[in-house]
Amino acid sequence: MSRARRFVTVVSGIPRAGTSLVMQMLAAGGMPLLTDAARPPDPDNPRGYFEYAAVKGIARDAGFVALAVGRALKVVAPLVRHLPATLAYRVLLVERRMDEVLASQERMLVRRGAVEPDAIAPERLAEIYAAQLAEARAWIAATPGAEALAVAHGELLRDPARLAAAIAAFLGGGLDLAAMRAAVDPALHRQRSGRSAEWTPPPQSPIVRR
Repeated sequence: MSRARRFVTVVSGIPRAGTSLVMQMLAAGGMPLLTDAARPPDPDNPRGYFEYAAVKGIARDAGFVALAVGRALKVVAPLVRHLPATLAYRVLLVERRMDEVLASQERMLVRRGAVEPDAIAPERLAEIYAAQLAEARAWIAATPGAEALAVAHGELLRDPARLAAAIAAFLGGGLDLAAMRAAVDPALHRQRSGRSAEWTPPPQSPIVRR
């Protein structure tokens, strides 16, 4: 059942956090997306990236964001602060264990030949990513028309039915929960933490609402 939504559904997070998976779930559930084919699927994201190229230039021109009202738009965490404050947003903030993010990012860069493995400084990258997430949360908290739901990547893979229901409820319902659940393939979880799979969110992250 389709449903009119007078807000932009933003899927955000740091790189390799699982934002493409959440976009895929929304598409399967019947949510219209604002995407293009500028970045095709590859071995790092075999089901696609679900991106919209204009997002990269959002700091210069954010006029396109109005096209995403009633749709889902993928915006990486450091660019969230450039979303026009004149619109309403429901932000799905995807969070993943930092060690898994770093392992996935390193593997992707090495595969592309963009950097040597020993040239990556994981501690510094972790600091940058943590700061980007904190900045995105601060923007959401300070923007009257923005609400957010934190989506734990590990929990999404362990219990997709519960997370699909939570996401659909947050977005006002009207999505196909069975299709959303079926879109989650745990086999794609290739960079796993060597520690316990239990995900512990930062203190400020479970749900941010205004």
